[in-house]
Amino acid sequence: MRVSVSWLREYVDLPADLPAEDLEQALVDLGIEVESVVDLRTTVSGALVVGEVLEIEELTGFKKPIRFCRVDVGAANGTGEPQEIVCGARNFAPGDRVVVILPGGVLPGGFAIGARKTYGRNSNGMICSAKELGLGDDHSGIIVLPEDTKALPGDDARPVVGLDDVVVELEITPDRGYALSVRGIARELAHALGVPFRDPGLVPVPGGTAEPAYPVEVRDTVGCDRFTARMVRGIDPTAATPGWMQQRLTAAGIRSISLPVDITNYVMLELGQPMHAFDADRISGPLVVRRAEPGEKVTTLDGTVRTLTTEDMIICDDTGPISLAAVMGGETSEVVASTTNVLFEAAHWDPVMVGRTARRHRLFSEAAKRWERGVDPAMSLVAIERAVRLLTEHAGGTVGDEVLDIDHVRPRTPVTIPADLPTRRVGVPYSPERVVSLLEQVGCTVTRGVDRMGEDPGSAGVPAGGGAEVLTVVPPSWRPDLTDPADLVEEVVRLDGYDRVPSVLPTAPPGRGLTWQQRRRRAVARSLAERGYVEVLAHPFVSRELPDLLGLPAGDARRAAVRVANPLSEEEPLLRTTLLGPLLGILKRNLGRGLRDVSLYEIGTVFHPRPGAGVPPAMGVDRRPTDAELAAADAVVPHQPRHVAAVLAGDVEPAGWWGAGRPAGWADAIEAGRTVLAAAGIPADQVEVRAAEYAPWHPGRCAELLVDGAVVGHAGELHPAVVASLELPRRTCAMELDLDALPAAPVVPAPTVSTFPPALIDVALVVDESVPAAEVQRALVAGAGELLEAVRLFDVYASEQLGAGRKSLAYKLTFRAPDRTLTVEEAVAARDAAVARAAERFGATLRGA
Repeated sequence: MRVSVSWLREYVDLPADLPAEDLEQALVDLGIEVESVVDLRTTVSGALVVGEVLEIEELTGFKKPIRFCRVDVGAANGTGEPQEIVCGARNFAPGDRVVVILPGGVLPGGFAIGARKTYGRNSNGMICSAKELGLGDDHSGIIVLPEDTKALPGDDARPVVGLDDVVVELEITPDRGYALSVRGIARELAHALGVPFRDPGLVPVPGGTAEPAYPVEVRDTVGCDRFTARMVRGIDPTAATPGWMQQRLTAAGIRSISLPVDITNYVMLELGQPMHAFDADRISGPLVVRRAEPGEKVTTLDGTVRTLTTEDMIICDDTGPISLAAVMGGETSEVVASTTNVLFEAAHWDPVMVGRTARRHRLFSEAAKRWERGVDPAMSLVAIERAVRLLTEHAGGTVGDEVLDIDHVRPRTPVTIPADLPTRRVGVPYSPERVVSLLEQVGCTVTRGVDRMGEDPGSAGVPAGGGAEVLTVVPPSWRPDLTDPADLVEEVVRLDGYDRVPSVLPTAPPGRGLTWQQRRRRAVARSLAERGYVEVLAHPFVSRELPDLLGLPAGDARRAAVRVANPLSEEEPLLRTTLLGPLLGILKRNLGRGLRDVSLYEIGTVFHPRPGAGVPPAMGVDRRPTDAELAAADAVVPHQPRHVAAVLAGDVEPAGWWGAGRPAGWADAIEAGRTVLAAAGIPADQVEVRAAEYAPWHPGRCAELLVDGAVVGHAGELHPAVVASLELPRRTCAMELDLDALPAAPVVPAPTVSTFPPALIDVALVVDESVPAAEVQRALVAGAGELLEAVRLFDVYASEQLGAGRKSLAYKLTFRAPDRTLTVEEAVAARDAAVARAAERFGATLRGA
């Protein structure tokens, strides 16, 4: 929202010497974000003068049209001779008055103007557009001054184009739609500075008449609860927009189009009421305001044909839709150069409907921007009256006595608030009289009374002790955001001054450090990072097709997903039930950007719907929810266990002069799972790894990881079909574990360090190739007894000599006693016992025996 200070002064008595810094601070103190306060007099330096175009010579032979102009700038150039200027704009003719900056001047952005030769002619200065002067974004042509401009050639052009003003640019939050108008900003400044305010919305206006200005039928009074209209006949179609109005529109960033259209934009900026001007002679039959039918189309003012839905509101005549209501008018009924009869319309539309329509059609007009933030329904007739008076004043014509006013606006619901609620919530003492005064400044109607029920309506049912003073507040029509006691408390604090609220830091309770779950998550993340994995954070939203892409079987619990009510994208409306989908998407994105060796991991929550979960209860903000309501809401919240997942593609050991590299394989994924379990404090003797079949992993290269006999995750190589459907490299591997399924780490006694030497013995056992190496290792541990300190698999070998379907597993056994040096006989006996246990369980034989 951009507005000039001179316009604000019409409705609020700002001090004449008010510095720009004080103006900005006053708005900031009210909670309005100020983007900039610009004194336009300082934006252009040098000679900026009014010029009159005397001659135009069209230059040919160039890629674009070029004109050589002779412009009368009076005595501003020191000679009185016409100024020679080369210009490419086409929207002016001899006799027009324009804005000229002479050599030596500097335009906004540090653009210095000098005399130079271009296109074979001397150009001494520049004829300026609104964009070049920093007055707006219009660069389609230069500024042509209105015919009623009294300035003579050579006069300073700054007052003529509004460069003698101060422009304030504000960023208006969605809850303060009233501030998207001069009326709203002026009222706020009156509060902040304690100066008088003249409300342009309180002028007397004629009410609706029995005979309407034009026949209109409103079929949906929810989408449009007020519709007003008035006719002006016989205007001068050639009447130009007055210069003062053009200046204010330009300062606000709106391009001047024609007098009737400019008036609707001007009134919208002034009162906050969007309007539309119809050419009454181009309307066929009565107007109908209704919801669109599926497939209906309308061509809007921007020339785009838009296909409508049943949620869109439209204005129709006998030919069909002629306007996309509240967003943009239609081409078939717009005001044109020959328009003589104008029908002004000002309505009140449902903000939710307008917001959805604007987003659906990607049409964020200035009108839609105001409607979705809330517009004062009481301004419709005021805006109509203002528009018809401006039009007849500058274009003549006759205003019809008929006034259409279809009014279905519901009265505001009173809000009850304890008088002491602002004090209790904010910690600043506000007397009841002060609270009433501040709320009345906002425009509220306040009635004081006593709570006879003995219950404080602003404290979630906490007894007030009987006889507590309460205020019944009816918010003004221009503040649709005031609906709850908390909103009124905010207004009291805002107008009284945020600077009065003390900054008191609460006493921090003594900390107890991290929980064991937090320590576990950090340990897991650190251990994976130390092994070369890179942590990523994926969006938790997935597509409906993901279960099919992952090859999940019918009936798999991971197919049941929670749908987001308002998803960021309709392509991904579901919450993930596994980390692998989004994680593999990130892997694919990195591969697509040229990375070939990628190891990623993520720790995050997955979402599983609760069986039989219904609809959560509706809870307001006027009180604390009851325990029953909280329990009902919790029963609907999906179960959210925390998982850890890792994916690998490419080489885990790069190749180089030192030797050949090694590609990632299923064993690396399993080792990542072991790493997680070890970091989580799970003892190795509680961990079991065994072959499994579980989508999306390869059935022959998948392992399930168990802790105390319970499956906590899976790891291995992804199924070839999954890899193909996701367009990933062959033999991509992955691991996923449920961290919440892991038991708490047991208390581990401090290790005993033996000072006696170890006995190292290697054994190579031949077993069937289907026997897992981990199972053989467990058998060795069980048979070796207490003297076994460590066991490690260091080689897997297969050959024709071993026989078909056989493999050799080589283990390094470390034996040590805590109180003595082992003899050879003791170490060999322990080894033989370990081998015997493996032979008993799996038929293992010593290789070479």
